[in-house]
Amino acid sequence: MDSIRSALESEREELVRQLDELGATDQGNLRSDVQFPGSFADAGAAAAERSEVIGLVQSLARRVGMVDRALAKIEEGTYGVCDRCGKPISSARLEARPDSVLCLECKSRS
Repeated sequence: MDSIRSALESEREELVRQLDELGATDQGNLRSDVQFPGSFADAGAAAAERSEVIGLVQSLARRVGMVDRALAKIEEGTYGVCDRCGKPISSARLEARPDSVLCLECKSRS
């Protein structure tokens, strides 16, 4: 379990680093110091860039949340048990996605 925890903590650090590079907190909030350059003539391009950054930030923040939930499940002693149905999550799924908190059947329904 220590190797899984270590891998999840490393993944979280990398995700937070990526969020920081995009100018966001680990909760997915853009920092107030983030600037999107461009003049009025470039407003369309700036809006598109901002939209893309926001999409990336939201995706990374969701992944941080998933990693945090998996780490919490390790602490609770419920790691590897589906949050929705309570059945075991397959070892193959956990190996591929250590941050999984839903079994494949429940994940496919969401």
